[in-house]
Amino acid sequence: MSIAAIQMIVDNSSSEHNDDRHGPIITDSSSGEILCGSCGLVLVEKVEDLGNESRTTDPEQYMANSRTGSWSTLTMHDRGLSTVIDSKNKDVNGKPIFGQMKNTMNRLRLWDSHSKSRSSDRTLRSAFLTLDTVKTKLDISDSIAERAAYFYRKAVSMKLTRGRNINGLILSAVYAACREANVPRTLQDVADAGNINTKFLSRHFRLLVRELNLNLESFAPSDFVSKLASVSGLSQKTSRDALNMLHQAKEKGLTAGKNPIALAAATLYLSALINMERKSQHEISESCGISSVTVRNIAAFLRTKLGINTEFKN
Repeated sequence: MSIAAIQMIVDNSSSEHNDDRHGPIITDSSSGEILCGSCGLVLVEKVEDLGNESRTTDPEQYMANSRTGSWSTLTMHDRGLSTVIDSKNKDVNGKPIFGQMKNTMNRLRLWDSHSKSRSSDRTLRSAFLTLDTVKTKLDISDSIAERAAYFYRKAVSMKLTRGRNINGLILSAVYAACREANVPRTLQDVADAGNINTKFLSRHFRLLVRELNLNLESFAPSDFVSKLASVSGLSQKTSRDALNMLHQAKEKGLTAGKNPIALAAATLYLSALINMERKSQHEISESCGISSVTVRNIAAFLRTKLGINTEFKN
C-alpha cells in the first residue's frame, strides 16, 4: 500500500490519538493493522488491502497468497469455481460455533460432498486427470489443453461418451486440438502418451471429427522435419536441405495425398545421403516410427521426380 493511502486512512481514523500522529507509522501487513511507532497504539484495524490481486491454481500458493482463488478453466471438472467448506466449526472471526448453526454446517458439508460425487463430475474428473498427464508428456501449451477440454465437454453435451472409452475421447480431443493449432503431434505420439492403441485412438478421433463437424487441416511435412532430424541425430544442414527438398516437391505438386511424416523422413534420408551422413533407411524409419518400405518408396519417388543423383543405403 502506498504512503499516501496509509496517510489518508490514518487521517480518516478516530481522533483519539491526535497527540501522537507526528510519530512514525507502522503497518503490519499480516494483521492488517496500522500502529503508532511511538506508543504502540493501534490506529486502524483491518486495513483494506489495495494491492494487486494474486491468482493461482496451485493449492500451496493459493493458501499462501491468493485472495481471489483460481481463474475459470475448462480443464477442471468444476471449471475451477467450486467452493470448499472448512471442516473447522468456526465463524468468519475465528470464534467457535455451537448448537443449531453447527448442525447446519454439518448438513451443508454433507450436501456439498454429495454434489461433488455425481456421475457426470466423476467422468469429467477422470478425463481431465488424463488430460493433465498427457499435457505434460506431450509438452503442449495451456491453450491447447483448454481447446481439448472444450472439445471433450462438447462431446459430453452431445452424449458421445455413453458406451465409449473416456481415455479414447479425451485423447482424440487432444489430437484434434493439436491439429487445429498446427502443433506437430502425431497419432502415435498421443497414443503413446495415453498408453492406448493407435487404431483405437484413430477410431475415436474420426467419431469426434464427424459428430462435432470439425474442419482440421492436415499437418505439413515441414512441421516434422526439425523434430525427426533431432530424434534421428542428423545435422542442422541436413535438416535445412530436407526443408528445401520439401519446398521443391510441393511446388511440383508431389506432396499431395502422401503421409507428411513419411515425406519428412524420406527427404531427411535423401539429405543425409547427399551430406554423407551415415544413416540407413532402417535407422531413419525406426527413429520416425514408420516402415522402411515406406521411406524407400517415397525416397525413390522423390529422387526420380526431383532428379537427385545418389545411391540408396539399406
